[in-house]
Amino acid sequence: EVQLVESGGGLVPPGGSLRLSCIVSGFSFDDYVIGWFRQAPGKEREGTLCIRGSTVSSDVADSVKGRFFISSDSAKNTVYLQMNSLKPEDSGVYYCAADRRVNFRSCTLYGGSPGTLYSMDHWGKGTLVTVSS
Repeated sequence: EVQLVESGGGLVPPGGSLRLSCIVSGFSFDDYVIGWFRQAPGKEREGTLCIRGSTVSSDVADSVKGRFFISSDSAKNTVYLQMNSLKPEDSGVYYCAADRRVNFRSCTLYGGSPGTLYSMDHWGKGTLVTVSS
């Protein structure tokens, strides 16, 4: 069974940093695209960055370029999202998701609801990030 479990969310002041972790199980780390998506209250879910194995996709959301970075540790079956220079508009629930078949070069598009055409197959439950003073 494929499982993804996020952790590391919390309250951080503007300009601060936070690192999210996603522990994955039930599938081969190198065979799936794993992405970080986020959803602010009242807004659609958006993709930020994706990785497959240790290769980072070139598809990066403009809103996080130069501030957020994705990495992986295959020995720990963990994908990380390092978030720097955080802004209040970065607040929301952050989800880790995985899929075998999505287009790696446009992976951030797959933030739709599970079961829809543009959605990753497997989702974690999310972790809440709040950027506020």
